[in-house]
Amino acid sequence: MKQIKLETAKSGSLLVLDTLKKLGVDTIFGYPGGAVLPLYDAIFNYDGIQHILSRHEQGATHEAEGYAKSSGKLGVALVTSGPGATNAITGIADANSDSVPMLVFTGQVATPGIGKDAFQEADIIGVTMPITKYNYQIRETEDIPRVITEAVHIATTGRPGPVVIDLPKNIAAQEVEFINDTTINIPSYQPNFEPNVMQLKKIVDLLAKKKRPLILAGGGVNYAEANEELVQFAEKYQVPVVASLLGLGAMPVENPLFLGMAGMHGTYAANMALAETDYLINFGSRFDDRLASNPSLFLKNATVAHIDIDPAEIGKIVKTHLPVVGDAKRALNALLAVEQPKTNFSSWLSQVQENAQKAPYSYEPESDVNKPQEVIKLIGELTDGDAIIVTDVGQHQMWAAQWYPYKNSRQLVTSGGLGTMGFGIPAAIGAKLANPDKNVIVFVGDGGFQMTNQELAILNGYNIPIKVVLFNNHSLGMVRQWQEKFYEERRSQSVFDLEPDFQLLAEAYGLKHDKFLDPKTIAEDLKVVTEDVPMVIEIGISQKEQVYPMVPAGWHNDEMLGVKFNA
Repeated sequence: MKQIKLETAKSGSLLVLDTLKKLGVDTIFGYPGGAVLPLYDAIFNYDGIQHILSRHEQGATHEAEGYAKSSGKLGVALVTSGPGATNAITGIADANSDSVPMLVFTGQVATPGIGKDAFQEADIIGVTMPITKYNYQIRETEDIPRVITEAVHIATTGRPGPVVIDLPKNIAAQEVEFINDTTINIPSYQPNFEPNVMQLKKIVDLLAKKKRPLILAGGGVNYAEANEELVQFAEKYQVPVVASLLGLGAMPVENPLFLGMAGMHGTYAANMALAETDYLINFGSRFDDRLASNPSLFLKNATVAHIDIDPAEIGKIVKTHLPVVGDAKRALNALLAVEQPKTNFSSWLSQVQENAQKAPYSYEPESDVNKPQEVIKLIGELTDGDAIIVTDVGQHQMWAAQWYPYKNSRQLVTSGGLGTMGFGIPAAIGAKLANPDKNVIVFVGDGGFQMTNQELAILNGYNIPIKVVLFNNHSLGMVRQWQEKFYEERRSQSVFDLEPDFQLLAEAYGLKHDKFLDPKTIAEDLKVVTEDVPMVIEIGISQKEQVYPMVPAGWHNDEMLGVKFNA
């Protein structure tokens, strides 16, 4: 391999930082430990890269995720060996599920100790192999720039994903005068960005032969920043649009063609459209089981076109008649350039829009307790639908998906595929650091809040003014809802009889805090979310509150519980 002579000898740790800086990385989330001491020593006086000291390695990875999900930039985390690396596993798996471009450096014991059960040794390469796009263990200091350059390329191209670099302590400490050539040459990794134009022409031509077409917008639309093109394509042919959870924001909520989120807690209009369509055009959704609960019945009578950057997803769950591998933005631009056939879907459009009017999302107001749906709706109005919304996982996640008026790409930052409780607070920190000019609001339940609330400790120190909206129902709400619906109301270990005083906890972290219990004053109370300071806002809600509509697991999309029709 060709080698390049350095102007001065450098340690492996400096090579790490120099390479990251050269590749555009300006923020690292991490937590030090013995195996990464050389790296942290290099960070001490290094200019151009900000290090955020997390309070837990899981927090560091979720912060890197929030940074990446909200901006499209690479998220970078740095943890030590052994327990530091294993603590990062959840965030790595979460990033893998949701196609998040992330680079995670794990410290490793010195090379002579590898495989000998050295102190704080773990086989992180073996552990992370199933949950990464790729992983490396560097054995030569000269190889550090090449490996990092290659890893960033893999993490950020094609279908994005996490890449782990395992770095032994002695490799990071060693000084070298030469480095290996950093030119990227990976014959086995050649992602396809350009869609097949002939296949795209078939997709457009088929519109003239169908009566009930439907567009499904998945996370791939947001990741490709193809929102404008999606809206143009839908409006050009007057085709209605539904979204997956991660596809929210692909089309503004107020657009009359948008029927809302589809799937388990989707709108009546969106799920009925999926049940009745004769032609689905899927951009960047992998047909997961929260969308297609019963694949054997899902789109059974429809022709399916599937455009996806990852060929492995096409045909994996739903039979696909028109497969297209490629970037969603490039595909949509090419579709817009195809000569327009004569189409008229006015009857179908009237039908789906009538369904939207017939059974919109709804809730029953109460005079003595706050409604989470009302709170989210009010926050949407106060922020003009323009805030970055981060959620933890549970009932509040679905309420946030249902009731906030999304209109931008990368506006919803949530754990979709893995459903990771504890994701919310650290992800919001990362999102705010990536988007300092945006209002970042995180909705979290009392369960998820107690998993990673230690990250609140860094808000004041780094001036990160996120707003934490804590819905407190003293229970694991979604677990409890399933127990009440499908386990004869046996609330096994899903109710918190003892909880800390969250107001005192916020005060201990030096944060502004409020607790709102009165629905009569909630509209006025919530105006604090527009302030530019970090805060914890606790809102008491009923333990009986449920998320509806709901398509139970294994049911067809038109079999929805809790749908309320207008009189």
